[in-house]
Amino acid sequence: MRGHLTGSIDAVLRHPETDDYIVVDYKTNKLTTFGAKATSDDYHPARLPDAMAHHHYPLQGLLYSVALHRYLRWRLADYDPARHLGGMAYLFVRGMTGPTTRVAVDAPFAGQRHGVYSWRPPTALIVELSDLLDGVRA
Repeated sequence: MRGHLTGSIDAVLRHPETDDYIVVDYKTNKLTTFGAKATSDDYHPARLPDAMAHHHYPLQGLLYSVALHRYLRWRLADYDPARHLGGMAYLFVRGMTGPTTRVAVDAPFAGQRHGVYSWRPPTALIVELSDLLDGVRA
């Protein structure tokens, strides 16, 4: 695995109302079909799961969540993974056009912004993966 995992978390944001923490990763992937003119539709929420899977970003997000879990466990006296782990947001910046970023209207993506993929994996998965990486047996 040496040299395989070389990324870093771009940002961690704390939601001021819910007090949970969200891993944020910016992506500059070009999802436009070769030779086609780029549009924000290339980053429609329906297209993002394939891009996520193709680049193994769910695994990356889980590992980043483990890192956040370990950091918060160390830094917050009242740390509760179920309360403080808020998931992750992958921001495909080529599909985000500022205040005019399109919002999907088609089901099941209605209300989701183009270029934004969010996921909140089960808390138990993050905690168990952290333990597994530590060599802790259940």
